[in-house]
Amino acid sequence: MNSIYQAKRYRITDVVEQTGDNIMLRIKTRLNPKPGEFVEVSIPGIGEAPISSASYNNKVLDLNIRIVGNVTEAISKLKKGDKIHLRGPYGKGYPIDELKGKNLILIAGGCGLAPLRGIIEYIDQHRLDYREIYLFFGFRSPDDVLFKDEIREWEKVYHMNLSVDEAMGENPFNCPVGFVTGILEKAELPVNNTEVLMCGPHVMMEKSIRILENKGFHDNQIWVSFERHMKCTTGKCGHCMINGMYVCIDGPVFRYDEVKGVDE
Repeated sequence: MNSIYQAKRYRITDVVEQTGDNIMLRIKTRLNPKPGEFVEVSIPGIGEAPISSASYNNKVLDLNIRIVGNVTEAISKLKKGDKIHLRGPYGKGYPIDELKGKNLILIAGGCGLAPLRGIIEYIDQHRLDYREIYLFFGFRSPDDVLFKDEIREWEKVYHMNLSVDEAMGENPFNCPVGFVTGILEKAELPVNNTEVLMCGPHVMMEKSIRILENKGFHDNQIWVSFERHMKCTTGKCGHCMINGMYVCIDGPVFRYDEVKGVDE
């Protein structure tokens, strides 16, 4: 059996609460998925869940976990020092190596920021290989903002655009209140020699793509990550098929012209 299909145990070195329903696990491993790739996280006796990498380095793996079901609920109860079962990495991520020499626009909504955090870590390590970096991140409220400390660092070195849908109380980031697509629509962006990488709710990505097309971007300049319930990771079960392709092996990242019109 290929080793990537066999779960192995790894030690959790830290657990960080991100929001009320999101935690980040830091796991000691040299797996180091490429930005956009994912691993299967398993809890014996309960089940498995596909989780995208939120980091890029060969010492630890960061996984942002949104608590939405039995498996993620069980994962959320793990503590520093506990062991966790992983297999992978799997899938096709963002073609970050192929985009050297270009401007990059990163667009994320909610927990869709997790895989883009891996892209930013990659860019940080290869900064001279890329031109201007534009970040557009949207969250429901200031309390729902992920990676708060990193965002404060990113805004020092990149073109940061952060927004929240609503801010009933304090707004510590002093960011605009409204959908991130509204911020994107008003932004002046370079179209030539530019690629767009995005992840988040389907409606947010579709609206962002319409805005980008109105600005002159072509579908082959845009990369999207589809979130489908992936089970086998081999394309055998057919659970995640779209347009004759499998999200688990042909994605989860696709160039938009490959999947245009697909209702995720």
